[in-house]
Amino acid sequence: MKFGIPVYPGSNCDRDVGWVIEKVLGHEVKYLWHKERDVKGVDCVIVPGGFSYGDYLRAGAMAKLSPVTEAIYEFAQKGGLVMGICNGFQILLEAGLLPGAMLPNKGLTFVCKFVHLKVENNQTPFTRLYEKGEVVRIPIAHAEGNYTCPPETLKEIEENGQVVVRYCSPEGEVSEEYNPNGSLNNIAGICNKRGNVFGLMPHPERASEAILGSTDGLRMFKSIVEGVLTA
Repeated sequence: MKFGIPVYPGSNCDRDVGWVIEKVLGHEVKYLWHKERDVKGVDCVIVPGGFSYGDYLRAGAMAKLSPVTEAIYEFAQKGGLVMGICNGFQILLEAGLLPGAMLPNKGLTFVCKFVHLKVENNQTPFTRLYEKGEVVRIPIAHAEGNYTCPPETLKEIEENGQVVVRYCSPEGEVSEEYNPNGSLNNIAGICNKRGNVFGLMPHPERASEAILGSTDGLRMFKSIVEGVLTA
């Protein structure tokens, strides 16, 4: 299986994701420079974290105009699997592949720590190896992770089961106390209606080996692999 990982000026988690794919899971990675205009030959695209184009204007606002982002948009529209992590999630929002937008964190500070997430939807290609309601421990590292959207959009994504993971307590309680950035309804990650595009603020690649303090993120990558190879 081959994964495509776009690299923008300012990306800094592309090699982290690549390490998990190549060294931990043993699959192939194709790095896609931001000027490339196609993503042919890959089974899944993972848009990594970082500070694409220095996060000028808004996080992801400039990256959405890159040739490679246009190619990723077309890939997703044809049903290709696309996952965006942190800045990657912000880019997918800006590109219109996912609904909503990101605001600065409620405390106006950069937050970097482990958080707990409740798996709300395990019927996606990215979460099929988790149990519904399972609580996992994965780190965040962002300054603009405060997810927002219009009330009608929030109602729609909730009713459609597009909220994939939420911030919660270690026991699975979803409340403002465990919301690290002010996101509506403690939303940490969502998918599109079709389920082939998924974005989340936490970094599963930083929770894919025991030496890092958690392996809870590894099953997201394994879910993708299992789904593609058994299709």
